[in-house]
Amino acid sequence: MKDKALYEAMLTVALDEARQGRAEGGIPIGAALFTRDGRLVSRGRNRRVQQGDPSIHAETDAFRRAGRQTSYRDLVMVTTLAPCWYCSGLVRQFRIGMVVVGESRTFSGGIVWLRENGVEVVDLDSRECRVLLAGFIAEHPAIWNEDIGEE
Repeated sequence: MKDKALYEAMLTVALDEARQGRAEGGIPIGAALFTRDGRLVSRGRNRRVQQGDPSIHAETDAFRRAGRQTSYRDLVMVTTLAPCWYCSGLVRQFRIGMVVVGESRTFSGGIVWLRENGVEVVDLDSRECRVLLAGFIAEHPAIWNEDIGEE
């Protein structure tokens, strides 16, 4: 139970980023990188809409803000939504050892693939994450479909 409490505390940082993104008119997905013991390394949010850059997903924003690390193996990527294939590739490329997902019902992304490739994935199935994103999707389905590569 201790770990779940730690993961939920980490998720609050990602949720804060998601809410900030929503307030800016963007897609409400947030992420953060932590050490395994819960020290915050960096945080970020999906800024595709705000900056007109399709590569700024929440996970990539948090990753860039972490700066150069000698190793990423002991870091935990926490994200409000299951990472897409692009962000899953980033996790594998840099060998981030663990991903904590707020929810994967809305979009499952690459979590099965990550698990198959040795990444520890914890899905918290957060109602708060689902509700936040569902409201955005209802209001902006075209932007959501663009974000996940649907037409």
